[in-house]
Amino acid sequence: MPENDEQWNDGHRAFLQAFMARSTLTLEEAKPLLAAILTAFERKETLPEDITEADFNSYISAANTRISPFDLEIRSTFHQMNRTRNYALINSTSDPIIQLATVHTAEEISFLKRVLDAMFETYNTPRHEIMAITSMQAVRLNKPSETDRRETQNGTETQGSAGQGLKMVEAERMLKLLIDEGWFEKSKKGYYSLSPRALMELRGWLIETYNDIDEEDEEEGRLPRIKQCAACKEIVSMNFFRMQRSRDCPLCKTAWSGKDFVGERAAPKTNKQGSRRRSGEGLNANTAQDMTDEPSLIEDEHDE
Repeated sequence: MPENDEQWNDGHRAFLQAFMARSTLTLEEAKPLLAAILTAFERKETLPEDITEADFNSYISAANTRISPFDLEIRSTFHQMNRTRNYALINSTSDPIIQLATVHTAEEISFLKRVLDAMFETYNTPRHEIMAITSMQAVRLNKPSETDRRETQNGTETQGSAGQGLKMVEAERMLKLLIDEGWFEKSKKGYYSLSPRALMELRGWLIETYNDIDEEDEEEGRLPRIKQCAACKEIVSMNFFRMQRSRDCPLCKTAWSGKDFVGERAAPKTNKQGSRRRSGEGLNANTAQDMTDEPSLIEDEHDE
């Protein structure tokens, strides 16, 4: 595309630069940005309320055309809690974990892998599809487990078993960095979960890593860890029907029970004395205890 093409001008370059400086954008966040760009380049005042979704989409389309040869793409997905459409600039080909390794140490990447394993394996069972982790649970993963250490000694080192680990303060700092970089979100109840940007960029890696079911797993009845909406094909890691008008499955039309949750609301409840109820059954003792070491994070169905 020629440099002077009307479909790609200095305004588009400014927009792309601004986008690259952020991890994600929503339409409401983009409106003042585009208004400022248009005011500067068209030399007439443009207000944020003058920016339409079509204007925003035209800039996204132009930027995608330009960055496609570099294996970059602006993708979008709905936030699972508030249903706001989030746009993120992601690498469409390379391993996202390798990308993170360019700005984090090997010990930090090993810690991140252990946290992801906890989200999608330890705290993601048929009974309790939490797919999130509390601060205390995450910080406890600062060092490889004894099993991980034995794997390393036996020459079967994985990303999560490598190295000596982090100090607890370093693990806390890494969690904060993952939020600042747009990979994690932290809820009001204290749970860390993957952000919309992370779900988009890590999608292929998550499915390849956690949905690798072999014949033995099938015989044992093991199901894929990463669930996708049958209608929109997006990864579901939080309450899917929270913002939906209908409580029926969009594919099979089965009505939702109103009791089975996905995300932090799937954590086992505790009674007033903090002891575990029968909802913790189906988990091993250590995992169930970890889930109830902190105050119950189950919110009322109508809590925001």
